[in-house]
Amino acid sequence: MARTAATEQAGGQHRLPVRTLVSASIGNAVEWFDWTVYATFLVYFAGQFFPSDNEALALIGTTSTYALAFFFRPLGGIVIGRFADLRGRKAGMLLTILLMAGGSLVIAILPTYEQVGWFAPVLLLLARIAQGLSLGGEVSGASAYLAEIAPPERRGRYSAFFYISTGSSLLLASLLGVLLTAVLDQQQLESYGWRIAFAIGGLLGLVGLWLRRSLTESESFEENAEKARATTHPLLRTIKEHPRSVLQLCAITLLNTLSYYTFFSALTPFAINYRDADGNDVFIALSVGTALFIALCYPYGALSDRVGRKPVLLAWAAATAVLVVPLSFLVRDDLFSLIIVFCVGLGLYAAMASLAPAIMSELFPTELRATGIGAWYNLTVATFGGTAPLVITALSNRDMPMVFFWYVAGGAVVAFLAILTLRETKGTELR
Repeated sequence: MARTAATEQAGGQHRLPVRTLVSASIGNAVEWFDWTVYATFLVYFAGQFFPSDNEALALIGTTSTYALAFFFRPLGGIVIGRFADLRGRKAGMLLTILLMAGGSLVIAILPTYEQVGWFAPVLLLLARIAQGLSLGGEVSGASAYLAEIAPPERRGRYSAFFYISTGSSLLLASLLGVLLTAVLDQQQLESYGWRIAFAIGGLLGLVGLWLRRSLTESESFEENAEKARATTHPLLRTIKEHPRSVLQLCAITLLNTLSYYTFFSALTPFAINYRDADGNDVFIALSVGTALFIALCYPYGALSDRVGRKPVLLAWAAATAVLVVPLSFLVRDDLFSLIIVFCVGLGLYAAMASLAPAIMSELFPTELRATGIGAWYNLTVATFGGTAPLVITALSNRDMPMVFFWYVAGGAVVAFLAILTLRETKGTELR
């Protein structure tokens, strides 16, 4: 049971509550599968929701819808985060997966621009808003839950399951891209192939919903439930009582989100549309990089439990600052070069991803945890992550794609400086 996961021992040997961790994390996997399907397949369905006679305008319109949905993430983080602080992590996670799966199923059956005109992009935007609200609440609820059920000395390991699930869903989305681009031609992909991916996401949501129903609340939440209910103006309290934590979270999330959306989302349309890379090669390279990402998450989490969070995070930020610009020169129509780009980029990113739930949860007390993470994490993601595909597309159209990678390198410097100010939290009890 989740209640006793943090103290489960057998003859002095800790046993991972695998069923609980999988049940908690699979909802996050569904969330990110649906979210990533949009980013990876938008090059094929852009002309379905915007005038197809202007390819550049259609692509910008679709990426703008992607970006606009991000700005509903902070609202979802605040509202659903507060809901999770008041009603429980399980209730919050059930709500988010329902919103995400519903949005995916709606997109799968939406009419096209040719059929209903400008109603098509409006309906697409509404579905994306629901998914934006959902994802805003999902990150805070699932992160808090995993951190709260973990023994203090193993919080890094438990935390790693959050992005192991995410990576697994992204790998599934990427392999689906490989399959669809291999068996369907361009016309078929633009006509109906992309709808298959969204329908699969909706069906996966039902599986996630069923698994999450078996979860029980964390002891940490139940012990602090009354305190959370007595808390007024929780968002304001995060600023007044924990300003340092807010700034640290925003600075670290800046690079976290830029790394994620650069390698998992923005590079796919960039490589295909502006570096003339073969679409199938890009999906293959992304799949190989994602498999490496999944394999590295748990070892990184375990390493942080041994040597601390700060050394791992400092190495990640420094390496990203140094390597992201050189990697951009390898984005071209060559499978081997693309594999190097995705493996190095995602191999580095796994260091941060594995620790994200632990780091964020350690910044705020239990009664403010989901609200604090939900608000400030998602505000930063909306500002920098949601705009990443739009920024790289706009810069590429102006023949300045390299500016984007210098932008990411600058974010790495900011994150490095913020990490230096963190207190070491390995083995400590949550507040």
